[in-house]
Amino acid sequence: MTQEEKKIINDAIRDIPDFPKPGIIFKDITTLLNDKDAYGVLMNHLAKRYKSYDLDFIAGIDARGFIFGAALAQMLGCGFVPIRKKGKLPYTTISEKYSLEYGFDEVEIHIDAFRDIKNAKVLLIDDLIATGGTANAAASLINKTGAKCEEACFILGLNFLDGQDKLKKQTKVYTLIGID
Repeated sequence: MTQEEKKIINDAIRDIPDFPKPGIIFKDITTLLNDKDAYGVLMNHLAKRYKSYDLDFIAGIDARGFIFGAALAQMLGCGFVPIRKKGKLPYTTISEKYSLEYGFDEVEIHIDAFRDIKNAKVLLIDDLIATGGTANAAASLINKTGAKCEEACFILGLNFLDGQDKLKKQTKVYTLIGID
């Protein structure tokens, strides 16, 4: 990705100071999504990057990963699989718990999400990686089904947290824009 393309994407993301609590600068991607040019630059870059991966599926993390994952799956001609918060999927699931600052959360996937394709090649995608709890749980779920998480892709990565380093123990990680 060129520096100009990164700038187009980065400039389309709005900063919201003190959200959800004082001292945090929230990266609002809704402004990226409603900017057809910036969103187009992003999706064309991702399609170009992943075209040679010969992916069977793209798995998106609830909920913003759905936005990028479903569109990219269509562009690449592969299937899309949602990884959801516990209790949101209607069929038989497997789940993975992960730690939060004060407690636990859980994500799940349908047991037949990858249609019994042996060693299905899967790209995991979401908008942002911070501490990596959700992403690690999602990658683990993909691998537990017998598929292979080929790479995890994020639009934004909080470099000052260790989420990307933790996830690299499970799969390759690609982040378009790092935030220091």
